[in-house]
Amino acid sequence: MNKKIAILALATLTLAACGSAPQRKVETRSPPAPVEDHAVGAPAGGGYLAGDGPGAAAPANLDEIPDAVPKSEPLHRYANRPYVALGKTYTPLTAASNYKERGIASWYGKKFHGQRTSSGEVYDMYGMTAAHPTLPIPSYARVTNTVSQKSVVVRVNDRGPFLHERVMDLSYTAAHKLGIIGNGSSEVEIESLAPDASIITIARADTVESKPLEKTEPAAGNAPATADSNVYLQLGAFKSQEAAKSFMAQMSAKLGDAGKQLGVFLKDGLNRVHLGPYANQDEARSSADSLKGKLGFKPLVNLH
Repeated sequence: MNKKIAILALATLTLAACGSAPQRKVETRSPPAPVEDHAVGAPAGGGYLAGDGPGAAAPANLDEIPDAVPKSEPLHRYANRPYVALGKTYTPLTAASNYKERGIASWYGKKFHGQRTSSGEVYDMYGMTAAHPTLPIPSYARVTNTVSQKSVVVRVNDRGPFLHERVMDLSYTAAHKLGIIGNGSSEVEIESLAPDASIITIARADTVESKPLEKTEPAAGNAPATADSNVYLQLGAFKSQEAAKSFMAQMSAKLGDAGKQLGVFLKDGLNRVHLGPYANQDEARSSADSLKGKLGFKPLVNLH
């Protein structure tokens, strides 16, 4: 009799376990520390907590790794369900349009490299990805360092962060391109991007070069740049000149008379749509703020 009861109890427990929803472990990783704050074996290029860091075989061409390209993807079946982390309930968004947020972002490296993300994909610290508590998985966002104005486009495929009031954890490469590896974290602005495979980067702040960009085709009526003016706003960057021209036509229609100052410039193999020139960076930033409503995004200052 006791044996029958034991078998029945075991069967009941087995059925209960099978009927329960699988619980996903939510990672509550700590951010990398600055070099001067509890760094362990920190190289000259930045600090990190014990067990994490850039890895021993980082690619030499991190700056040349392309940004993520926004495209239409179905939402993950499980990663967008409400979940609880550290006692707080999070409800992921079902659409990322018009999402904007400002706060502190950090990065995660070799400690998590090769592990599964919330999307089920393997985390690649040298890819252009990010973790966010509520943005849809997968989705795309432009992340801008508010201090340096450097900007990257990342693909959100993981959940987090949940500690230290951070808004996003970036891949190592994304953090490197934003210039926040050394500090471990920095204030950023996050803006969601609508899927559009033709747009490589919208308003990306590129490294300033001493030589002027090659202008491949000025827009009709484009105001000539003065000798002492090298301040522009970048609206987009494209692989093909045809795509750049098409995008410039769309922007010209939205800008009206201001569209006469649009031009296509060639740099690093990309055709870049710029607006300007402006007398100075303050004027360009003011223009960027005023254009956000017309364009649906905020251009960033770019110096030729």
